[in-house]
Amino acid sequence: MIRLTDIKLPLDHQGHEIEQAILAKLAISPQQLVNYTVFKRGYDARKKNTIILIYTLDVSTTDDEGLLAKFSADNKVKPSPDMEYKFVAQAPEHLKHRPVVIGMGPCGLFTGLVLAQMGFKPIILERGKEVRERTKDTFGFWRKKILNTESNVQFGEGGAGTFSDGKLYSQVKDPKHYSRKVLNEFVEAGAPDEILYVSKPHIGTFKLVTMVEQMRAKIIELGGEIRFEQRVDEIHFAPTNKADGEQTQQVTGLTLASGETIDTDHIALAIGHSARDTFKMLHEHGVFIKAKPFSVGFRIEHEQSVIDAARFGKNAGNPILGAADYKLVHHCKNGRSVYSFCMCPGGTVVAAASEENRLVTNGMSQYSRHERNANSAIVVGIEPKDFTEDGDTSNVLAGIDFQRRLEEKAFKLGGESYDAPVQLVGDFLAGRKTGEHGSVIPSYKPGVTYCDLSESLPSYAVEAIREALPAFEKKIKGFSMDEATLTAVETRTSSPIQITRDRDSLQSINVKGLYPAGEGAGYAGGILSAGIDGIKVAEAMALSMVAKD
Repeated sequence: MIRLTDIKLPLDHQGHEIEQAILAKLAISPQQLVNYTVFKRGYDARKKNTIILIYTLDVSTTDDEGLLAKFSADNKVKPSPDMEYKFVAQAPEHLKHRPVVIGMGPCGLFTGLVLAQMGFKPIILERGKEVRERTKDTFGFWRKKILNTESNVQFGEGGAGTFSDGKLYSQVKDPKHYSRKVLNEFVEAGAPDEILYVSKPHIGTFKLVTMVEQMRAKIIELGGEIRFEQRVDEIHFAPTNKADGEQTQQVTGLTLASGETIDTDHIALAIGHSARDTFKMLHEHGVFIKAKPFSVGFRIEHEQSVIDAARFGKNAGNPILGAADYKLVHHCKNGRSVYSFCMCPGGTVVAAASEENRLVTNGMSQYSRHERNANSAIVVGIEPKDFTEDGDTSNVLAGIDFQRRLEEKAFKLGGESYDAPVQLVGDFLAGRKTGEHGSVIPSYKPGVTYCDLSESLPSYAVEAIREALPAFEKKIKGFSMDEATLTAVETRTSSPIQITRDRDSLQSINVKGLYPAGEGAGYAGGILSAGIDGIKVAEAMALSMVAKD
């Protein structure tokens, strides 16, 4: 097949115009075109009143080889790549130990699924509850302010991505097309087919719940074992020596909070970015960890109609375009960068706390994206030297303490009841306390408290966001409007640590058999990249187990 890229057509084009564009591009007759499929469809909205759709097409003709030779100098006409996933190993008939996967977010889910598909019958341990019970606990927290610290937005089957916009796109390099494996598995589990071709696919919480259940059933059918409410309190190690005499360690098993022990020599550590107790345990056992940058800030809300009009003009409301999103960045005079993160069109701001007396926000959309408001995080990048007042970077877990201090401030500002502190953008820019909402009604549940958000972040972050908001106004009209709302605080943009691993084996650089994986370990940032990393780790574990056998 032939892959054609950058095929441009008007937003209101008719279906037959795609075929006409193919014939014109390849200079062939209708009789020479066998069939085509849409691999990707995006849009260019830089000129909002003349939006262009951009297609990538896989085309079959009566003379593919001849046409590829004819267009060999055209980088927009290339052979369609082979994206079929190929398993790297098959489990031996008898394994001494089954592999264990800790965590059942997107990364752990795909690590477990691919291991199961290769016959390794993994044991998957999830500290939270199965996804429907977890959903009840999470909605209960939003309605009644009753927080279950082991079953919430952060912990439970499906991971933090379950209560999000369900975004399925990433900027990670993917030469082996692992992303296609992720998307195909999601479609098989019930996701809409369109996620295979739209440029910014998303699913939403309610669809994700059903999909996660289907994937769980598939793992179990293949011989995997999934155990919920099983927090890992200890991982066991035995000393070993490298060929050069340097001492390292080997995983030998783990102990659950119940006291039960499991023997294993291969553990995937897919624990997510909020498993702070596990980070501490690993550090105390000498597993190599380093502090890494992340970002903090607020959630900003506008009426979705404001964003639609600013981005799409007269084309706002077109069903192909859907609810408009945005991506913004501003480099500030104080050296900080401010950017939008996890933009949720037609969504809500949600309570995402996982520890008592600490307040965290996140954003979520359903598949329809039909809620009144748009929201995104507006965050400031920070470095490990920012984690302490004196700039000391010796404590690799200092980022966790930094997050906690901000979350405790937000909890107090909100009234110590899990209500979130909120301020109108106009008041924030003017440096005055907000008394009530305007046209933009905050969507955060359980409730909000109006206040002065300058107290919730370090002064350099407040200064940077105050500079960035008017700059964003120049790109999106209405962005810094007085009645837009800011909700504090967003601290969980990514993991505050990285569990260092070997580039080739994907094992911890000083613990054999321990495979740091996904967002919590510092190797992913979102559902798709976490799933991709889960596949890579499953392959690395499988090859190691086959070699050891």
